[in-house]
Amino acid sequence: MLILAKAVLALMIGFLLSTFIGLVLIPVLKRIRAGQRISVYLNSHKKKEGTPTMGGLIFILSTLITIVVLFAMGKLDFSYNLLIVVFVFVSYALIGFIDDYISLKHNHNVGLTGIQKLLLQIIVALVFFFLYMKGGGDPTLEIYTLNIKIDMGWLYGVFILFVLVGGSNAANLTDGLDGLSAGLSAIAFLTFGLIAWGADWTEGYQEIAILCFVLVGSLLGFLIYNSYPAKVFMGDTGSLALGATLATIAILTDHELTLIVVAGVFVIETISVIIQIISVKLFNKRVFLMTPLHHHFEKLGWSESDIVKLFWVVGFILGMAGIAFGVWI
Repeated sequence: MLILAKAVLALMIGFLLSTFIGLVLIPVLKRIRAGQRISVYLNSHKKKEGTPTMGGLIFILSTLITIVVLFAMGKLDFSYNLLIVVFVFVSYALIGFIDDYISLKHNHNVGLTGIQKLLLQIIVALVFFFLYMKGGGDPTLEIYTLNIKIDMGWLYGVFILFVLVGGSNAANLTDGLDGLSAGLSAIAFLTFGLIAWGADWTEGYQEIAILCFVLVGSLLGFLIYNSYPAKVFMGDTGSLALGATLATIAILTDHELTLIVVAGVFVIETISVIIQIISVKLFNKRVFLMTPLHHHFEKLGWSESDIVKLFWVVGFILGMAGIAFGVWI
């Protein structure tokens, strides 16, 4: 019961802090004119022009402050693995912040170039791999349901690179509708909080679980301002941090394949973009009206709120399937 009480406390503090920080930060973002530029291909989104971005700072600051508060209260032990998670969380948030800042400074939607962003993501992923292996990480891919273990050796480093960079960019691609990425992330972190709770072979597993619950609370607080009609967008500052952190927790708890299930909507959104690019390049034909997939539904005439609700429901079902796949079965 103690871990449950800690989880509830963590979620509550994260939610309250996020709500308060949002009240303070959003007016500041408006004052400095940190408004989002909207794509010319989305006429229905033109009314969102000027909505403040970099709102990911709301749940990032809330999460970090809550962790410090819980540590100061003696409710949280600072483990090596928790340090790794916080490192990745902050590092990818900084990459996103730099990207958003450059974009705002030059008053257009392009911040860091694709190569620059990818290079920074790879550097952080390599540092993560070094820290992971130094802490006794096992380069083994496990499929618990089938009782299969695959020793990947040095290829595990390449695998981690793919999971981290892919996870961060998948969350970034999904952040295209009000509340979509934040809601799906809250579901995914709630799921992985429960999975980490049961991963007692992982050093600091309870602390990782609590951090997940803190993020859930912080994201729920952020959704007060980000759900339709959004008063603030998370920007790359938030989306890159969320995807990379989720991937990090999956790796540390040996549930990399479970991540594919839990983050299924993120994966599908990313696959839709890849399919579209390949189809246009090779056959000069579009498979979807527009990608990522949520924009395809918009082009079909679906309302934004209906698309978000559908994707949330699918994300929740996949989250439950992930718990069954990763914990129970």
